[in-house]
Amino acid sequence: MAGDRIFSLVREPDARVPVLMVREPDGTSRVLFDPDTLPGEAHHAIDWYVPSPDGRHVACAVFPSGSEDNAIQVIDADSGALLDMIPPTTRFAFLSWLEDGRTFVYHRYAEQDRLDSRTFLHQLGTDPAQDAVVLARGLNPHIELTSRDRPFLVVPPRGEWMLAIVSHGALGPGTTEYLSDCTVYVAPRTGLANPATCPWRKVAGVADGVTAFATSHDTLYLVSHRDAPRSRVLAVPLAEPDMSKARVVVPAGRRAVEAVRVVGDRLLVRDLDGGVSRVRHAPLSGGEPTDLPMPGDGAILEWTTHPERPEALLLVAGWTDAPRLYRYDGHSLQDTGLAPRSPVDFGDVQARTLHVPARDGTPVPLTVIHHKNLKLDGDNPAVLTGYGSHGIPDLPQFHPELLAWYERGGVYAVAHLRGGGTYGREWHEAGRGPRKEATITDFIDCAEHLIKLGYTRPGRLTAEGSSGGGIPTGGALVRRPELWAAMAIQVPTVNATRNEFTESGPINVPEFGSITTEEGLRALLIIDAYLRVRDGVPYPAVLLTTGLRDARVPPWQPAKLAARLQAATASGRPVLMRVEEHGGHGAGSTRDQEHELLADVLAFILHASDGS
Repeated sequence: MAGDRIFSLVREPDARVPVLMVREPDGTSRVLFDPDTLPGEAHHAIDWYVPSPDGRHVACAVFPSGSEDNAIQVIDADSGALLDMIPPTTRFAFLSWLEDGRTFVYHRYAEQDRLDSRTFLHQLGTDPAQDAVVLARGLNPHIELTSRDRPFLVVPPRGEWMLAIVSHGALGPGTTEYLSDCTVYVAPRTGLANPATCPWRKVAGVADGVTAFATSHDTLYLVSHRDAPRSRVLAVPLAEPDMSKARVVVPAGRRAVEAVRVVGDRLLVRDLDGGVSRVRHAPLSGGEPTDLPMPGDGAILEWTTHPERPEALLLVAGWTDAPRLYRYDGHSLQDTGLAPRSPVDFGDVQARTLHVPARDGTPVPLTVIHHKNLKLDGDNPAVLTGYGSHGIPDLPQFHPELLAWYERGGVYAVAHLRGGGTYGREWHEAGRGPRKEATITDFIDCAEHLIKLGYTRPGRLTAEGSSGGGIPTGGALVRRPELWAAMAIQVPTVNATRNEFTESGPINVPEFGSITTEEGLRALLIIDAYLRVRDGVPYPAVLLTTGLRDARVPPWQPAKLAARLQAATASGRPVLMRVEEHGGHGAGSTRDQEHELLADVLAFILHASDGS
């Protein structure tokens, strides 16, 4: 929300990729920007977008062929005219507009150098090559930056202060949440006039465990897991940012605190309760947070607040419930009716969450989705998936495209592995670095539990994982090959000991380890599936996928594993490599690319399963 407008990404029926829509105060909606109209041989997609607080302009990050090499396009929200373009060296949505609605700060890499990371200030109508550097290594003596660090500047829409977020590792999908291994600084906005002498003051370091934040005009609210394994919310005055004097506004409890937002005179708190989203609100002046009734047991996929008005929008979905858009007005949640209802009927599909006893006794949540009439006779085709890295939870998501799978009697199961964020930081730490074996064994234990309960059997059990999900799937493949009929491992990290030498490898060192230390190498050897492949082993059927424009996991990673398995396996089952020429890590795929990939994956695992 910005000004009197609502901006959203929408998949139009006749569009190959989502388009940017604007909803006007009178309720009319129009396409503001279709990225696929940009010139060039490849298709283009929007990675992220940030409207100015007054709603007059929108900065969109646009990239071709799934490359995630973003160019910033600035759009006039009245006419749809493209006003400015910043060349494709930008990443991450740490873009903040200033009060004039014509100036913003943004993050950019030096061309061809992912270890030279800076934040710039741009004014509409000026040459981006002349943009001033406002945050960079060696620029200001108050901020310490190594070659691996990335400095982001956040200018909140209210107040006189700004924040510097220095990321020392990999980032999640958000800019004010899903942070990890960060240092936070605060300074007055007037410091932008002379970035080299800006009086930055350190608020929190890596040891303070800040994973999310929000601001009012004079207070910084931090979600911190220091001395609180499932996190709590602390309030720090922006004028006197002393963590030793921080006030606890939301104490630690059974739920994992994920994020906070300031809405008028209230603080919205988003929790994760065993993988299900909950929301509380509390007066900024103090008081016990109280629960907001939720429409069901699902997930808050996105939420946004208005820069001036006391309201928020929350996009809520479930495993069998299509996304709905709710408005928070300071008191309750009301369905806006703005999200169109899905024509796909999941009335005969059910989801339930089991708790699998892992081999060390830890209960691991396992969500199982299938047709209500499924017989537990051990003869159903089943897909088990999981991620388990970076503290990112496997939230309930509505996948209408899987209805055909359920109608065939298929089971879809999601393992909420250690290393993810189902129970907050403690769950993340339990499957991080030298403890990464738990991520893999949790996945195997969940597979065996599905077999034990009669959902499936080894001849019909398959696995699927993407990106970091290649760690549990690849790990289970080489440790228990007899357990699986097939595996579809997409854009995966499978050769971890060489990951450090890739473009995005250095930023993943805090999460996975480094070959430069004995402890780090031991941690990487746990998750390196390629090095664990053995000659003469009867491996299951394996489908590995990649995109030639993948900026996160280069194509040679899955290609090496495909070649090694083809040479080693004694089963005679196929080991295939699927390459998307005009694609990347998955983001920015066209509708046809998504459908063709899904069809190939489902066809492959059905063909590999007995009785199909």
